[in-house]
Amino acid sequence: MAIIREKPVRKTVIKGDRTLNLDTYDTIVVSDEFYSTNGESLIIVRDVDSCTIKLDSTTTPDKIVIKTLTNCLILPDVGRIDDDWDEISVVRGACVELKNVKGVWYILSSDGLKIE
Repeated sequence: MAIIREKPVRKTVIKGDRTLNLDTYDTIVVSDEFYSTNGESLIIVRDVDSCTIKLDSTTTPDKIVIKTLTNCLILPDVGRIDDDWDEISVVRGACVELKNVKGVWYILSSDGLKIE
C-alpha cells in the first residue's frame, strides 16, 4: 500500500556534534505493515490490518503524534518507552503523543493504549 505524504519540510537535526539536514514531511498517512519514523510530526495509520511503527530518534528528535485507525505496535529504536516498556500497543481509533528526551521516548498523552 502507499504512503501518502503531505507538506514537505526541511528539518535540521542536531545530535551531539552531528548535524543532519532532512527532507521530510510534516504529516503522512501510512498503509504499510511496518514504518520507521523520519522526522514527521503526525502519522495517520489506516487501510492495513495492523502496523508496527519504529520510533527513530536520529530522524525524529522532537515529539510525534500517531493516530491509528487500526491496531498498531509502537517500538523505540533504543531504550524503553517511559523507561518501562519495550513496546506499546495502540488500539484502533486511538491517538498517542510521544516526546524524545535525551534518548528516551515519553508518552505525553494517549487514549486507547494497552500496556501489560
